[in-house]
Amino acid sequence: MNNTQSPSNGTDIQPVQDPQTVTPEGKSIKPRIEGVIVRPLVIHPDDRGTLTEVYRDSWNFHPDPMVFLKLITTRPGKVKGYVKHLLQDDRLAVIYGSAQFVLYDDREDSPTYKMVNELYFTEHNRSLFVIPAGVYHAVKNIGTEDMVMLNMPNNTYNHATPDKYRLPLQNDLIPYKWRS
Repeated sequence: MNNTQSPSNGTDIQPVQDPQTVTPEGKSIKPRIEGVIVRPLVIHPDDRGTLTEVYRDSWNFHPDPMVFLKLITTRPGKVKGYVKHLLQDDRLAVIYGSAQFVLYDDREDSPTYKMVNELYFTEHNRSLFVIPAGVYHAVKNIGTEDMVMLNMPNNTYNHATPDKYRLPLQNDLIPYKWRS
């Protein structure tokens, strides 16, 4: 037996080495949909709790000013989406809870057309992130308590003609299967 072989226990199963998923700095090596931006937020803890700056103009995070802010909750195990906007970018921050976002680039002129991204956020890795217009997105609460997020879209919501286009979670366009 050479050094690369294991003694047989009746099966020929060999361990498989995990592939690299992050850089030495901890950044994901997975490609990201064109226009999706993630900015980790700094959490400042002390004996009273935490403080997190969510958005500042001086960050130059997005070229459009903040014109609208809404707070959204999702109950444990529930999924909201898929939706896409044609005119607005969503600028989101998960404040509390555990969230899984699935994004699908439906922009035919995008270099990442038809790409799927999964993004995970909790109150322990808060981030401000952009979902560009034309990208379908859904969010699932993967925690045990309500998930709370802020959305600061670059356009004010139009109640008469909402810029919101929906698909069911199981559809023929987005090549993603939600896990239970």
